[in-house]
Amino acid sequence: MQTTTLFTHKEYLEHELENPIKSEYHAGEIVNMAGAKLAHNIIVANLIRLLDVCADENGCLVLPSDMLLRLEDCDKYVYPDVMMVCGALLLEDILLNPSVVIEVASPSTALFDRTEKMECYLLLDALKQYVLVDSEKIDVVTYTRNDKNQWIMQYFNKKDETALIGECPLLLEKIYKKTQL
Repeated sequence: MQTTTLFTHKEYLEHELENPIKSEYHAGEIVNMAGAKLAHNIIVANLIRLLDVCADENGCLVLPSDMLLRLEDCDKYVYPDVMMVCGALLLEDILLNPSVVIEVASPSTALFDRTEKMECYLLLDALKQYVLVDSEKIDVVTYTRNDKNQWIMQYFNKKDETALIGECPLLLEKIYKKTQL
């Protein structure tokens, strides 16, 4: 029987500072992150580029996947692909209050992004929207919190459709630009 070594939050954060390979923390376990394929990286770059100007106009900040996010209710530290913060930043060297979290799902991450990780994101008080972007087909799903604290799902799968991400209308054709999808 193999036993798993569990790490404290402090041990994980020290590991993260010293280790050149990014890893996530899942209830005591340190999980190394795999590299992403080209389409995934192009989509992330497109999202950051498209969101940046609009977000700036709305007093928001767009952050890439090197910003660590704490999911306190789930005892996790994760690196979402893209985050947007509108209003004051709550930081402890780790982001605590994203307004929007975007995950670009690949075959190896899709199930986790759509289930356990999503459940944890939706528990964040500051979160207004969770967005899943498929890296292998044109497929964007948004979960947006309304003023009654209910999550509304919208599905987009055509290049000429526009998804509202935060306050930013994004044409799917531009999200998937240069991906050959």
